Formats: sequence, C-alpha cells, structure tokens
Amino acid sequence: MTISGNEVADLLRDLHSWMSEESDLRGRVRIREAAIPAGALGAPLDALQLILGAGGGAATAASVLIAWLSNRSGEVGVKLTRGGEDGETLEVTAKGVKDLNPAQLRELTTHITHLFETTDPDE
Repeated sequence: MTISGNEVADLLRDLHSWMSEESDLRGRVRIREAAIPAGALGAPLDALQLILGAGGGAATAASVLIAWLSNRSGEVGVKLTRGGEDGETLEVTAKGVKDLNPAQLRELTTHITHLFETTDPDE
C-alpha cells in the first residue's frame, strides 16, 4: 500500500497504527522504507506491506482501510498493489469512499478483500 497526500510518512504511520490495533492483523503489517537518498540522514517511509496467509485477515484489512480513509480529510489516496505475478492494483481515495452509499461500500470492501486475499497459483 502506498499513500498519496500531504505528510505521507505521518499518514503511513497512522494507517499502520490503525491496522496493528486489530488482532487479525497484528504482526502482519510492516512499514517499508525506501532506499536512503545520497546525503540524507535516513530512509523515507515508502509503503505499508501487509502479509496475509491462508489464515485470513483480508476482510479485516479491507474494513480497517475503508474506515481509516473515511476519517481522513483532504486529498488522501491509497494505492493497493497485490504481490505476485498479476500485480493487480486498485486506487482508493478518502473523498471517493465518503461519496459511496452503503451498497457501494460493501462492494468496495469485497473488492479490496479479494485483492488482499492470498491465492494459490495451483488452484
């Protein structure tokens, strides 16, 4: 997950905190740092990495992400990219989430859950 908006590092830390509070996700969310630029004192925060296995957590992660976006103001967006060969992506914005009716929110939650789910390539 990458975030766009003002103060990206703070937004990443905040989303990490929200996700880490959920027992299904605790220990499965990591903040990823970018390479250290020349002359910099440290690495900038780059993205959140969510590690889900067959044990689940995808629906919880989707629900937390939507709740987090619903509580943001301004131009905040999250780009979700699934690892693996297909590399499917989805971009969601705070404004976009706030404009959805309940049925559309359920549909978005289902879509994000599907994106987060780990699939076995042999199935």
